[in-house]
Amino acid sequence: MMESVRHILDVYRDAVLAKDVDGFLALYAADARIFDMWGAWSYDDAEAWRRNVEGWFASLGSETVGVAFDDVRTIATGDLVVAQAFVTYRGLSADGTELRSMQNRVTFALGRRDGGWRIVHEHSSSPAAFETGKVMLAR
Repeated sequence: MMESVRHILDVYRDAVLAKDVDGFLALYAADARIFDMWGAWSYDDAEAWRRNVEGWFASLGSETVGVAFDDVRTIATGDLVVAQAFVTYRGLSADGTELRSMQNRVTFALGRRDGGWRIVHEHSSSPAAFETGKVMLAR
């Protein structure tokens, strides 16, 4: 099971770095619901998520984003896997120099769809400082 989760995380990482919208969206079930940190309370299917991802990748210009997952933990039962991890996103210049980074938490619910594992739900978050309400983007 961990091999399937690792494969999804690797494809996610590679698709983001390549700004490959179709490769990225291939990880998601058509009816996936995404609770992302930015812009909207939810994206209620893969098509709504596509519009957000297209905007994200287009906004990068010549920059790319490196993604690294750590402390990945999984819970599996039958046709459902929950994977949770910490994730670091690094903004990279065209020559690969790190320009900025941020971290958050991500949970993927994976279900068997279309002959393989697909993300049926994603939830990303970062804690907010109690005193200020500001989101903490680094551990």
